[in-house]
Amino acid sequence: MVNTFFKNPIMVKNSNPVAFNGPCKSPTVNIKLLGNITAPKTLDGWKGCIKNNFWIYFTSVQGLKIQGPGQIDGQGSIWWKNEGQTKTNACNRPTALHFNSCNGLQLSGTKHINNPMLHMSINGCEGVDVGNIQIFAPGDSPNTDGIDIGDSSHLNIHDSNIQTGDDCVAINGGTYDINVTRVFCGPGHGISIGSLGENGGHDTVEQVRVEKCNITGTKNGLRIKTVPYGTGYARGIVFQDIHLVNVENPIIIDQHYCINSENAYCPAPPNASAVKVSDVMYANIYGSSATKQAITFNCSGKYNYTEIVTNEVGISGHDEISYCQNTQGKFIDTTPPINCY
Repeated sequence: MVNTFFKNPIMVKNSNPVAFNGPCKSPTVNIKLLGNITAPKTLDGWKGCIKNNFWIYFTSVQGLKIQGPGQIDGQGSIWWKNEGQTKTNACNRPTALHFNSCNGLQLSGTKHINNPMLHMSINGCEGVDVGNIQIFAPGDSPNTDGIDIGDSSHLNIHDSNIQTGDDCVAINGGTYDINVTRVFCGPGHGISIGSLGENGGHDTVEQVRVEKCNITGTKNGLRIKTVPYGTGYARGIVFQDIHLVNVENPIIIDQHYCINSENAYCPAPPNASAVKVSDVMYANIYGSSATKQAITFNCSGKYNYTEIVTNEVGISGHDEISYCQNTQGKFIDTTPPINCY
């Protein structure tokens, strides 16, 4: 029925997973999250997960709008404190909130805390706006990414506070026209593109803008990471007007990323296949580094990084140096200076 609205409470039992499966008859669906949704306090309390991996799951719900001020609490510490605990008899360590094929998604004003794994994942969605949200987890909580994005386009994340134990925002393969604006990030692993090319896969990322963000106390700052032997490309990427405070690896492009270890170097022969990285700009990036090596462009050699530009970049703190291999571009008014070989 056209222009008919129904207002009814949706009851979500705290101990159970829940799936919202479209398509829906209405072109828009509005949800107001008023209370707190809390996960079980014990591992035995989990009654299963959607597809073994998700706690709250939306699929094929078009025009979905979720507004706060409610909170989703994943009670993640019961998973984190058991080292290596990735699953129970009921489910794997779950992502708290997942959106699949939800075009026109809008999410605002919600709070997300202490989830077992990813706080939010967005996959196969177009025309998404996420703003004015808060995501909190301890800096040492494993794999607690704030927002993970894959196979999606025309997506905006803005005016939000994300403090986790992993990537604040992770932009994965199959993404186009992604904008991250006025986001506070830290602690965590920074704002990342990738990892791309896992398990020899083909991944593409294009037209990404990260601007007017503050990154504080993170293990990485602005990062592009690809895995050896993958294929595809990452291009048309702009990092602009970023303030960095005591950040390890403030600027890094790494084609030797190991998916099983955050700090390991994965060697590959010079002719090994690789995700091609090109047309990346860093402009008006200022702040302090927690590590001596402030800028890293570590290209494998199969495809040189091309059209890499730094302009008005100043990172200070520990007599910083840069490392640059197999990279072509322009490095203007940049500290520490970049010399490539």
